[in-house]
Amino acid sequence: MITLAVILQVAANMAIAKMGAGIGAGLAAIGAGIGIGRIGGSAVEAIARQPEAVGDIRTNMIVAAALIEGVAFFAIVICFLIIFV
Repeated sequence: MITLAVILQVAANMAIAKMGAGIGAGLAAIGAGIGIGRIGGSAVEAIARQPEAVGDIRTNMIVAAALIEGVAFFAIVICFLIIFV
């Protein structure tokens, strides 16, 4: 059985959980921006070294950026669910 003390303790920790979710959403967005920026920079360097491989490099860059964006979107959605639910 859940006692009243446990319910009150959970209610007090909800504010901390919401603050943590907000910080988590921000960190997910910042991390995705840094990751995609590094991928773009590395792709430009690789294209500068081997211009004939531009098609393969671009394809791999887009796939990697999409995977990073998907993970960041998932993290932000989970954080918003914690905040609003």
